[in-house]
Amino acid sequence: MRVDHVSYAAEHDGLHATAARLAKLIGVSAVDGGVHPRFGTRNVIFQLADDRYVEVVECLDHPASDKAPFGQAVRARSEMGGGWLGWCVQVEDITSVEKRLGRRSVEGSRHRPDGVELRWRQIGIKGLMSDPQLPYYVQWDDLGVHPSVGAATTVSIDALQIGGDPERVAEWLGLPASRTSSVIDFEFVAPRGTPGLLAVTFGTPEGLVTV
Repeated sequence: MRVDHVSYAAEHDGLHATAARLAKLIGVSAVDGGVHPRFGTRNVIFQLADDRYVEVVECLDHPASDKAPFGQAVRARSEMGGGWLGWCVQVEDITSVEKRLGRRSVEGSRHRPDGVELRWRQIGIKGLMSDPQLPYYVQWDDLGVHPSVGAATTVSIDALQIGGDPERVAEWLGLPASRTSSVIDFEFVAPRGTPGLLAVTFGTPEGLVTV
């Protein structure tokens, strides 16, 4: 189990304008991700070091975005002005998470602009929606086409600032958040305040940048 990526919901002026601002802040070029047909969403990717990435995601005008929990979560966050939606951990076998949470994972897919298809299973979006400090889980079908593959940058995720309770997150994960990465610092603040991913700090050649 390791931190896989962080998700940022598009702001009022849409996916590409939001991605352009983030690209300028962290110094990484955006890559068009593609459409998630099952979720009614689409994304833009920032490939990072350490086999991780950032996605900026927005809802499409499509019925799937009203039915799928991921689409619902993205829409709700964007309607609040956009910003950090959550963080995601990668697992090798998602069936163990299914057993622990007592529900089934769902399939996801998208085609990159070059035609390559990415497929995965994910679970935990409903948990994130009810308690946004909680990460969701992903199991990739083929790590050879993981969104971070081909990253040409040293920019990395240095720290996650999370509004919430580390014990609640540890209960959800089955282990402390710090065990999901050896290079990312976790800072939990305001355990009785509004929960969620509050900020991400990136290590860049120019120093630390917090978004």
